[in-house]
Amino acid sequence: MILNKVLEYQLKPVEHTISEKDCMLYSLGIGLGMDPVDPKQLQFVYEKDLKAFPSQSVVIAHPGAWVTDPELEINWIKLLHGEQTITQHKPLIPGKTYVGNYRVLGVVDKGADKGSILYQEKTLTDKESGDLVSTVTSSYFMRGDGGCGSSGYEPPAPVVIPEREADKSVTIATADNAALIYRLSGDYNPIHGDPEKARKAGFDRPILHGLCTFGVATRAILDTYCDSEPERLEFVGLRFSSPVYPGETVKVDFWEEDGDVLFAATVVERGVKVLNAGRARVKA
Repeated sequence: MILNKVLEYQLKPVEHTISEKDCMLYSLGIGLGMDPVDPKQLQFVYEKDLKAFPSQSVVIAHPGAWVTDPELEINWIKLLHGEQTITQHKPLIPGKTYVGNYRVLGVVDKGADKGSILYQEKTLTDKESGDLVSTVTSSYFMRGDGGCGSSGYEPPAPVVIPEREADKSVTIATADNAALIYRLSGDYNPIHGDPEKARKAGFDRPILHGLCTFGVATRAILDTYCDSEPERLEFVGLRFSSPVYPGETVKVDFWEEDGDVLFAATVVERGVKVLNAGRARVKA
């Protein structure tokens, strides 16, 4: 990685009109509608009084695979998605056009043999009004780019999950074809759909998208703390620990601390932690 070129890289604004179909397809991809008579799920997958699910902001106005630009010299094959946050300023509205603007926040070098972490921010605005709708941040673990130097950026302190027993827990089953549905919202990485490519990447079979698991966790937050009202969610952030296989059951544990909700998630069938350092903030 060439640090100064990455820091100075200019990503063009991206416009994205989210149709009702886009909203329903995204929601189906994170498992909503598996109970087809539940009105709390139907509001996201049926056109009558349709609402957009808040975590859909992670897939709106995607900038494309800019890290593969040869002039940056990023070893993108070894890139892993590390962390993800959403701050929701206003609810997403089906049929609206949104503009995504991107910037690199900084790079933290962990050492030549340890890789580096790249931090990126997206602001999503309503094209018509100019109102800020969402602020989305992502971090990427660049395993092959250690020793590139740091930019001076200081990331937020990680969330520490309490050691006591969880205050609440929710389990959500994922469908066997979840990755095949979720990929239609824009992430066509073959490790989520092609068994051969998944095996070459070191997995027994195609894995679920990390951002799909992010959506599953957001579902758990809405069901548990927002009475399934998407406009009440203000913030959700987490760290990815391990992949989920489609068809597995995700158990999300919650701890209520100082007005925030902290959380982590495990796969029930394997007892593996898949999400950690989670934090959510909701309106009363």
